[in-house]
Amino acid sequence: MLTNLSRLCTAALLACGLASAPCAGAAPAALKALPDTLEQRVAACTACHAANQRGDAYFPRIAGKPAGYLYNQLLNFREGRRKYPMMTYMVDHLPDAYLREIAQYFSEQHPSYPAPAPNAATPAMLERGRVLVHEGDAAKKVPACVACHGAQLTGVAPAIPGLIGLPRDYVNAQFGAWRNKVRRAHAPDCMAEITARLSDADVAAVSGWLASQPADAAARPAASIAMPLPLQCGSAQGTAAAEAQP
Repeated sequence: MLTNLSRLCTAALLACGLASAPCAGAAPAALKALPDTLEQRVAACTACHAANQRGDAYFPRIAGKPAGYLYNQLLNFREGRRKYPMMTYMVDHLPDAYLREIAQYFSEQHPSYPAPAPNAATPAMLERGRVLVHEGDAAKKVPACVACHGAQLTGVAPAIPGLIGLPRDYVNAQFGAWRNKVRRAHAPDCMAEITARLSDADVAAVSGWLASQPADAAARPAASIAMPLPLQCGSAQGTAAAEAQP
């Protein structure tokens, strides 16, 4: 298995596949031997977001997520709303049309989900997580996760991500990124608002419950969701617009 460092090095080398011109010093014969397909070009992505899409604390599963969501995240990395140097390096000079192609490609991939990994969440934590996910917490003005991410937590096309199949450490890290303003979205940033209302114990409960749930291999993003959403959410405006179409 690749270490994190070797993964990053491999990704940097494979980034040549995302460029329109050959990498400096690359052997022309070797380049010509590679098929000029989108699958080959996104090898730079799958070097970290592994082809089997198991996901881990650093490199989450992106296969099967709505194309609009993936496109928005690529823009967020390119434009500085999300901060991870390797991702910024990969997309910094890519045009919008190319980012849309990449997003569409991964949205159409549906490898099976791995079995949930064991985690140390206690029964009480898991129950608190279940309540927050399915019912929210009215006293804290925290809506249920299912109110936005879909009844099956598979996300909603075109722009709301699924939460199933994500490792606990990754979910914790994203809550931390919102809390520390390392991760942002278009205003109004609903996830930043929700994160600010959750305690550390609540975050641990949600991440523990989500990571313990098995995922159906046939799971797909929902086509629609009840509107309006419980909070105004800039990153989901595309979803609202799509719902308004006849």
